[in-house]
Amino acid sequence: MTQSPVMPRGQQAGTVPLEPTGRTRRPPRRRSRVAAYIALTKPRIIELLLVTTLPVMILAARGLPNWQVVLATLVGGSLAAGSANALNCYVDRDIDAVMRRTVRRPLARHEVSPRSALVFGLVLGVIAVLLMGLVTNWLAGGLTAAAIAFYVVVYTMLLKRRTSQNIVWGGAAGCMPVLIGWAAVTDRLAWAPLVLFGVVFFWTPPHFWALAMRYREDYSRAGVPMLPVVASPQAVARQITAYAWLTVLCSLALWPLAAGWVYGILAAAAGAVLLVASHRLLTRTRRGLDARPMQLFHLSNSYLAFVFVAVAVGAFYR
Repeated sequence: MTQSPVMPRGQQAGTVPLEPTGRTRRPPRRRSRVAAYIALTKPRIIELLLVTTLPVMILAARGLPNWQVVLATLVGGSLAAGSANALNCYVDRDIDAVMRRTVRRPLARHEVSPRSALVFGLVLGVIAVLLMGLVTNWLAGGLTAAAIAFYVVVYTMLLKRRTSQNIVWGGAAGCMPVLIGWAAVTDRLAWAPLVLFGVVFFWTPPHFWALAMRYREDYSRAGVPMLPVVASPQAVARQITAYAWLTVLCSLALWPLAAGWVYGILAAAAGAVLLVASHRLLTRTRRGLDARPMQLFHLSNSYLAFVFVAVAVGAFYR
């Protein structure tokens, strides 16, 4: 993600610098209006959510599920995630404007008005819930509505600016696609999707805290008490390592429960890589070295994708 230069002292977030003549210069239109609305949905986050949804549907169907259900779930899930992300941008527009990591988002750059972003997010959410409910079933539709509400209200509005454990509990919203995908195929829940819910739940803190370690000054400047802002690097690394262990152990719990030997081998191998990386981060912080948290951040993305691909592969080789 690109970063903007640090603003000169005295210049407020969102303001436009003055020309030498003293006249206000309009911000350049670097992106089209359509591109700005797409950016509100945070497409890169949506990609990762879809990676966890389709394999769960394959596991639920014990093979290839109905293609119409798959299409409706993936489209509905994308719209739901886009809705939650757009509403998150609306609520967080004040802090996005002062964080270098987020200053290029559409609301921070005044490419979209707050009211337009709010309406856009709400409309996407309504369409997503109706699509899921009408084409798949209303259990999946209800879980979709709950996921949007949890991310926007519980995480963004209630937890994010109040507690260093914000991402632990707020991250549950990112686990919901697992339940939604299973419900879309079976119209019920079971232990297997709950275990995979746990995998994503325990994976989220080390994934996001690694990112927050890299952008600690951003969160501090914005007044967001992410764990790396309020705790020492070594304390953060210890918690990252603990959650990495919980992630791997939870992933292996699926082996005897619903997945086959192929999944077990692949999940164990991926888990070993994640654990080595998290312990390396802990060792570097103990020695006072550069923790290089972005290495773990990028690795954690690959880990989650690999484990869920293993879920899909394991469904065919039990």
